[in-house]
Amino acid sequence: MTAPTPAPSAPARRRPLTGSLLARRVLGHAATYLVLLCAAALTLGPFLVSVMTALTSTRQFAQQGPLSLPAPPVLDGFIALFTPTTTSDGFLTPVVVTVQMVAVILAGQMVFSVLAAYAFAQLRFPGRDLLFWVYVATLMVPQVVVVVPLYLMLSEVGLRNTFWALVLPFVLGSPYAIFLLRENFRGIPTELMDAMRIDGAGTLRLLWHLVVPLNRPIIVTLVLITVVTHWNNFMWPMVITSGPQWQVITVATSALQSQYNNNWTLVMAGTTLAMLPLALLMIVFQKQITRSVGDASLR
Repeated sequence: MTAPTPAPSAPARRRPLTGSLLARRVLGHAATYLVLLCAAALTLGPFLVSVMTALTSTRQFAQQGPLSLPAPPVLDGFIALFTPTTTSDGFLTPVVVTVQMVAVILAGQMVFSVLAAYAFAQLRFPGRDLLFWVYVATLMVPQVVVVVPLYLMLSEVGLRNTFWALVLPFVLGSPYAIFLLRENFRGIPTELMDAMRIDGAGTLRLLWHLVVPLNRPIIVTLVLITVVTHWNNFMWPMVITSGPQWQVITVATSALQSQYNNNWTLVMAGTTLAMLPLALLMIVFQKQITRSVGDASLR
């Protein structure tokens, strides 16, 4: 005879919320949302003020102040930015130089970081771990420490005030990117890689068809970090370049504040133009960023 199966236990009843407990829960949620709203206001406030001022004419700004909504919005500041003068071509040259610089640095860092991370994660060679940790340790060196040596080196080879001086110090991979990619590449099952090798796949095919697709969210996140970092880079372009020929957007925006000290609508138009592409990138790729953070927490 088989033993009778025990009857399923009845689900535990939830205790009804008392008035004081309900009030504490409501107050807790309200306090949380209040803190989040304050943090959002502090984060978005400067950007909103910049946009509102950029869409205001000089007369409106003088009459209404910086916190008033533009009525009606005008594009005089943006038009003045791209109007050539006797000394420069306006803001067009800094935008083009910045886009080219970021594109070259991004392509170089992604290619070299993926290859280096794969080598540190999957290949075996003497001194692999020591070399990896020595390279990662360079993250602790502040950029200001290496500015003068880099400046002297590039000046000696005649690259000062050139496009290559802007990109060469950053194009050959990033310690931060290599560290993150290595940790993700080590989590790929060896069975998948062995199966592709049995099918005749080489290293490049293995990277392109297996490793990169499995790590697309973290790669997208690194792309965004690279774009934001070098789009906002100010110190190195300011040191290594002079004149308007290779001026990037951050240096051009800083120059606006000294050239047009009282024309805040023009200054804020340049600031908005510098911030807007990055804000759009973060909005478009926020799902990939969230997914990469979740994947990293599970590894």
